[in-house]
Amino acid sequence: MNNQSVTPSYFEFTLFSDSGSLKYVFFSVCLLIYMTIISANVVIILTVCLEKSLHQPMYIFICCLSLNSLYGSAGFFPRFLMDILSDTHFISRPLCFVQIYIFNTYKGHELNILTVMAYDRFTAICHPLHYHSKMTLRRVLYLLIFAVLHPVFSLSYFFYEFSHLPLCGNKLHRIFCNSWSVIQLSCVDTAVNSVTGQFLAVTMIFIPLLFVLYTYMRILLVCRRSFSEVRGKALQTCLPHIVTFDNFCISLFCDVSLSRYKINEVNPLISIVLSLECLIIPPINNPLVYGLNLPQIRGVIFGFLKMHKIVSSL
Repeated sequence: MNNQSVTPSYFEFTLFSDSGSLKYVFFSVCLLIYMTIISANVVIILTVCLEKSLHQPMYIFICCLSLNSLYGSAGFFPRFLMDILSDTHFISRPLCFVQIYIFNTYKGHELNILTVMAYDRFTAICHPLHYHSKMTLRRVLYLLIFAVLHPVFSLSYFFYEFSHLPLCGNKLHRIFCNSWSVIQLSCVDTAVNSVTGQFLAVTMIFIPLLFVLYTYMRILLVCRRSFSEVRGKALQTCLPHIVTFDNFCISLFCDVSLSRYKINEVNPLISIVLSLECLIIPPINNPLVYGLNLPQIRGVIFGFLKMHKIVSSL
């Protein structure tokens, strides 16, 4: 077997099909979704950055969620929009691995930030008298650095190992590059990579998940013993996080299930929908949930809009 067949210089996405003139409709819809993601998350970022009253840990973490949504979307949509209009669907090996790296770090960052936000809510509700001494600007910075660097270092060895696997094919039954799809093309035994992947899944998914469940059990116990006014305020700040966290876990579960299942046997439409779920729903859901449910952010956004309307009328 020659070297070219073992180490292909490009991959081909096989889920794309010739949709004729409908491809322009699909392109327009996906472009609208991408513009919506950019606009909604930029509004949240600017709102938190420009309004001094929102320079608090909870809103800083929300701002970081929006930044991560822009990061993950930028790794997918530009290339995907090109593929919709293109008659060929090839991607070079280096760009494929860059895309895989962006997707995996995006998921790790999202889960870590949501975990840090759970700790923030736990401290604010269960230890209100010590909240300001515990959640200082320095600690917030350290938590964010950990949330960003943990996936980078955790995935580095795994990414290095699987990117050097000899491959016996170049066809990916996906609409974007996925680590497990590439590993399945390997010419050698991938048991070590599977064990490494399962270990990373435990450390990067299940440990944060258990921590979030623990914090909310403690929060619920405190709320049961609190006055109705305190309980209502606590639930008001926790509800957006619960919705966001549950939504992301469902998206992550769909993505992991699709990766581990024999994707060739899955209906192509179902594969596409489940693939897009993790990259579209959370980036749209996060700014909408926080922008509409938190009165502090909603009030600032409406204030900016009202001010803009007054200035425009002058």
